[in-house]
Amino acid sequence: MPESEPPILYTAPQQDKEGSETLEGSHLAKDSNVSSHPHEFPEGGLAAWTTTFGAFLIQVCGFGYTTSFGVYQDFYTQHYLTNETSSAISWIGSLNTFLVTAVGLMSGSLYDRGYFYHLVIAGSLLQSFCLFMLSLSKPNQYYQIFLAQGVGLGVASGLVYVPSIAVVSHYFRRRRTLAMTFVASGSSLGAVIHPIMLNNLLNGRLGFGNGVRASAGFVSVLLLIACLCMRTRLDPPMTPTNYIVAAKKCIRDVPFIFMIAGGFFFQAGFYYPLFFIQLDSIKHGLSVTFSFYSLVILNVSNCVARVTSGFIAASTGVPNLIIAATMSGGLVILGMIGLSSLASVIVLGVVYGYCAGLYIAMMAPLAAILTPDLSELGARMGISFFLSGFGSLIGAPISGALLTSNYTWWVPAVFSGIVSVTGSMMYMIMRFIFVRRQIKDKA
Repeated sequence: MPESEPPILYTAPQQDKEGSETLEGSHLAKDSNVSSHPHEFPEGGLAAWTTTFGAFLIQVCGFGYTTSFGVYQDFYTQHYLTNETSSAISWIGSLNTFLVTAVGLMSGSLYDRGYFYHLVIAGSLLQSFCLFMLSLSKPNQYYQIFLAQGVGLGVASGLVYVPSIAVVSHYFRRRRTLAMTFVASGSSLGAVIHPIMLNNLLNGRLGFGNGVRASAGFVSVLLLIACLCMRTRLDPPMTPTNYIVAAKKCIRDVPFIFMIAGGFFFQAGFYYPLFFIQLDSIKHGLSVTFSFYSLVILNVSNCVARVTSGFIAASTGVPNLIIAATMSGGLVILGMIGLSSLASVIVLGVVYGYCAGLYIAMMAPLAAILTPDLSELGARMGISFFLSGFGSLIGAPISGALLTSNYTWWVPAVFSGIVSVTGSMMYMIMRFIFVRRQIKDKA
């Protein structure tokens, strides 16, 4: 993401190096085998960069495709699932998104036990199979699309997401942030490529069936290249992190609980612009051609935010930046009430995309800051992203239900904006308690 897409981009420079460089689902037990021997990390070379490139392609096909669901939301609502409500259609995308983090708990644990190739190959085959099955779905057959796209693609992306990210840590330590920045940009690039491709395929001469098959073929080729590129280098750890022990500690960690609450509330509103901005633009009478690129504008801004987030966080600090990003993002969602012109779509898309990118980039470093025992960082990230991911599961369907068949746009915008701002307030409380604890510990 994302995240929401699970965050993987930036590691804050002021954090402990070992903690800041650990990513979702990859447990420090794996890195601890070699952390005392930094000379063993190649920090580059053909195998390292081909593996990194393979992980990049996984992100293009995984979350890059998931965050392009706004195209399907528009197409299903207007043409393919006309008998279904916007809420029911939103469940397809929201379940897909949620399963990436939910299945990530399992795939991260299996990865730590040495099943990298099994997960990546199985996940890639399942993703390709589900996309081709999606192309066979018939109009107004909701269950077919729900199973193929909502369940199947979600499970497939969850199987490959964590292992593809974690394997990069086999080759880099000092340059790991650079490698992970490159990998993370794959999801943003995918979120730009897929909407352009899908809009032109689904609404062009090919139509839904052939258009989705063409998209599936493109994704399958990229996944095949990714599988051929990625290679493991280190043996699995002898004692993987115990999730149950880590979960018991999380329950007693008040700032960590507020971080999870903040993620839950913010993510309940997070996907409203991603899923509905294209449909919103079209229903407000804007050019269909321009509306097709509204999601692209948002995702390009999102990509820029991820790249620049590290420089900003170095000055502001991670907690301050995530508070600013979530508060600004919530206010921009409220501002979608005023979406009515080409200029408003551009401004809202650019500003929200940037805020969303900062939020996604800061979630992993924030979890690292709040983790006192860095050997549990991978487990804590998995637990926190899983629990906060329930917000993304229910948020978009609720917004779709509030939208109704009359397209009352201000109601879901108010709901999504308010819950997003509530999430920002949870982060403020988290920061207050965490700072007080730090001052108390120093005293």
